[in-house]
Amino acid sequence: MRIGIDARLWNESGVGRYVRNLVEQLQLIDHENKYVLFVGSKDYENVKCQMSNVKWRLVKADIGWHTLEEQLKFPLIINKENLDLMHFPYFSVPIIYNKPYVVTIHDLILHHFPTGLASTLPRYLYRLKLLGYKFVIKKAAQNAKKIITVSNATRDEIIDHLKIEPSKVVVTYEGIDNKISNIKYQMSKTPASRKLQRGEQIKNQKYFLYVGNVYPHKNLERMLSAFENVKCQMSNVKLVLVGKEDYFYKRLKEKVKKVNLEKSVLFYGEVSDEELVELYKNAKALIVPSLMEGFGLPGLEAMANKCLVLSSDIPSLREVYGNAAVYFNPNDVLDMEKKMIEVLGSKVGHDFVGHGLERTKMFSWEKMAKETLRIYESHR
Repeated sequence: MRIGIDARLWNESGVGRYVRNLVEQLQLIDHENKYVLFVGSKDYENVKCQMSNVKWRLVKADIGWHTLEEQLKFPLIINKENLDLMHFPYFSVPIIYNKPYVVTIHDLILHHFPTGLASTLPRYLYRLKLLGYKFVIKKAAQNAKKIITVSNATRDEIIDHLKIEPSKVVVTYEGIDNKISNIKYQMSKTPASRKLQRGEQIKNQKYFLYVGNVYPHKNLERMLSAFENVKCQMSNVKLVLVGKEDYFYKRLKEKVKKVNLEKSVLFYGEVSDEELVELYKNAKALIVPSLMEGFGLPGLEAMANKCLVLSSDIPSLREVYGNAAVYFNPNDVLDMEKKMIEVLGSKVGHDFVGHGLERTKMFSWEKMAKETLRIYESHR
């Protein structure tokens, strides 16, 4: 077969990590099929350096996602490659593309939690954009040969909201990057002065850790309220937030100032893999307070580094974390506070950490790639 993979999001977090690991593993396990990888010019040389299989070809596709160009020009670029099957690893599919394809839908969070507050568009234009998103994702799902998703909870959402035949939706769990789960990670290029400055802020401190963006569905405002209550009882605890600064992070910083928690809530921004591992290893717990998730990878990364996970009690996270996390009601600030206090008081911990290490063995990118390859070959 000649299979295409849309890799325009190669260097992004989330979907980018999914694409990078899929490509890496497929190169190792599939020596029969030929692949065409569609990448942007800015990532071309970087991706080329990582191509170890001669059956892989790169094609430049400088097409932005969620654009009119994507809908009209991208299909023309794909069609030149005479593919047997195309894989769109993100819902943003050109709806006029009429050849066989599979699509990965990671979640339906925007159906429940629109991010219009962060948009620079007037409200009526944002609503039109949201309608466009819902139209594209539904058409993408309806026209796909198969839909890949990352949890049974999301599979149920897709079947329900997009009205898709259940047999068409396949679950392939994500994995954990070796450089996060393996202590033999490479030393990062983070300047020593920067690492020292950050490390000094939490040296010998008890802290809770949060990793990810702070979009509305992440539920950070309730987590902040719970932490504020915890601080009233245990003044020496801190909260460390890791994630790329954007509109929502800036807004959260303003809220932190208003409640006078600037010295206790530390915004680390983006971190290297080395720094992230150290943060996991030394945290009292990782907090995952989300109201909705597709998969919940930071929790597994934390478990791989023997870090306790405090998790929102929602279907997708229950499915992924199993009995290896301490759960709380994400809508109940007092319940979140109670679990945080219990962790600080050492009432919970060791058993969950052991369960967590075992739990991580269930998830691997190699397994995900093998399952994805089976989906490709079912359309031979």
